[in-house]
Amino acid sequence: MSIFSIEGLVALFTLVLLQAVLGLDNLLYIALESSRAGAHVQNRVRRIGILGAMFLRIALLYILIKAIGYFQNTLFTLNTVAISGAFNLHSLIVIFGGVFILYTATSEILHIIQFHKDDEDSRSPKSTRAVIISIILMNLIFSFDSILVAIALTDEFVIMVVAILAGALIMLLLADKVSSFLQSNKMFEVLGLFILFIVGVMLLSEGGHLAHLHLFGNEITPMTKTTFYFVIVTLILIDIVQSIYQKNLRKGKQN
Repeated sequence: MSIFSIEGLVALFTLVLLQAVLGLDNLLYIALESSRAGAHVQNRVRRIGILGAMFLRIALLYILIKAIGYFQNTLFTLNTVAISGAFNLHSLIVIFGGVFILYTATSEILHIIQFHKDDEDSRSPKSTRAVIISIILMNLIFSFDSILVAIALTDEFVIMVVAILAGALIMLLLADKVSSFLQSNKMFEVLGLFILFIVGVMLLSEGGHLAHLHLFGNEITPMTKTTFYFVIVTLILIDIVQSIYQKNLRKGKQN
């Protein structure tokens, strides 16, 4: 399949669209995580993280094409009263990503709950290197499924690489805008953290499904994209209604 053929162009457009849609939660993570670095290096951290992840994503694509069977082969099994399943490399990567995102979102939410005004400047930022590594690793985990879908859609390596480059370009264009918006509208940072929490739950359910995981005899089923987007839209609507309600209350008190 040539990239300049009708079939190749359709596949390329589909993959770029897929990268853009599936990159939304990734973009949110980048914006929130980069805010932990020093204010003077946040823009540079985002760019380095996205570009580094782009090159590693291309390398991961090549590795998956050459050795996809190793990612699907069972590494070990568990069969106890409480838990049973057959874990492969794919499921372990997705489960690890889910746990890490849940930990990140939960720790940030707890910090907000326990927040004191004196904490704002005293909270030590993460090192630049740590933030970049976190962004790159999570970018790879988020991209794992999209790469597998890309392999299913086309066998043309060049088309998949161009789609990855386009996805990275979209992130580079939007990352600073999303981060600036969250910095200027702190109330939406809480919304972003809860969306990130839902992303972690979705990754855990997906990883459990890939491992055919059963907890106390109950099968773990993946959260569907429809359910995921419904929950996200509901959270956003609640936040919007709450904001309008608070503004109306303030206006009522002033009158």
